[in-house]
Amino acid sequence: MTAVDDVSFDVEEGEFVTVVGPSGCGKTTTLRMIAGLEEPTSGNIRIDGEDITSLPAFERDIGVVFQDYALFPHKTVAENIAFGLKMRGKSEAEQQEAVDEMLRIINLEGYDDEYPHECSGGEQQRVAVARALAFDPDLVLMDEPLSNLDKKLRQSMRTELKRIQKETGVTTIYVTHNQTEALSMGDHLIVMNNGRLEQLDEPKSAYREPSTPFVADFLGQSTRLDGVFKQNGSGPQVRVGNVDLTVLERPDVESGDDVAVFLRNELVRLSESELEGDNTFPGSIRDVDYQGSDVNFFVDLPALGTSVQVSAVNGTPEAALTEGDDVWLQVAAKDLIYVAS
Repeated sequence: MTAVDDVSFDVEEGEFVTVVGPSGCGKTTTLRMIAGLEEPTSGNIRIDGEDITSLPAFERDIGVVFQDYALFPHKTVAENIAFGLKMRGKSEAEQQEAVDEMLRIINLEGYDDEYPHECSGGEQQRVAVARALAFDPDLVLMDEPLSNLDKKLRQSMRTELKRIQKETGVTTIYVTHNQTEALSMGDHLIVMNNGRLEQLDEPKSAYREPSTPFVADFLGQSTRLDGVFKQNGSGPQVRVGNVDLTVLERPDVESGDDVAVFLRNELVRLSESELEGDNTFPGSIRDVDYQGSDVNFFVDLPALGTSVQVSAVNGTPEAALTEGDDVWLQVAAKDLIYVAS
């Protein structure tokens, strides 16, 4: 079985690139090959034009932040941060200067003599980042560093990591299975599946203009419909069952192509009153999923022979709808995402 298959990409200096995909897709293996912890069977890895494929991990100028942080429990915060500098033969004065600077950047000044077990999860995570940055590496790799934190702390730490990366300017590759992290943190986004690179793009483009059905389905919440693209006097449409959906034209799809259509939850309009216009359908609410700030509705649409998920912001009139209500759904042509299947 091939863990990573013909994956190739470039990262610009100073960029923050996120790599996202389901478990087992090859993202961590890719990271480990860059770090020198796994040996690729073909291809090469270059930094600033230099081929480092055969270099052992300790000779690569790369900092790594692991999922479990891997802090030395018997060393203080300062000693953990200084570890890479010490291994590189830096003087005590140089080590102390770097430690002081890192503690300032991660907002943990005064924590020099604390031990990892005396720090919270978020503080340990920042110490791990500081250790990876202290020796001024060419590249920092992060392997799901927020996965052990609770949801609220993860949100605040996403902001902290981006702030630290911008302040230091270090080139960063960040692996995650969390779509929200990948979309919100990266300058560019790499989506992987089954060991292959599905799309490399800016986050907004990957979300709004996915290049494959997998990317469209994996990023965000949506309902998939399968149909056939056709071009006629009425303009571009997708035939789903006995219904024609009005869509915008795509240069890579031709009349007669099988396509997958995705209705993003947040882009479907929901109303208790009858709506007029293209892509408008009557339905009934089968189930309601209350999520605090949002409410998810599962709406049966007889015309399409399926149910559709719709999100409404809590506090809006639509959010007050309940199970069994008759409703109308509408999705604008510009909001219908479709790709060749």
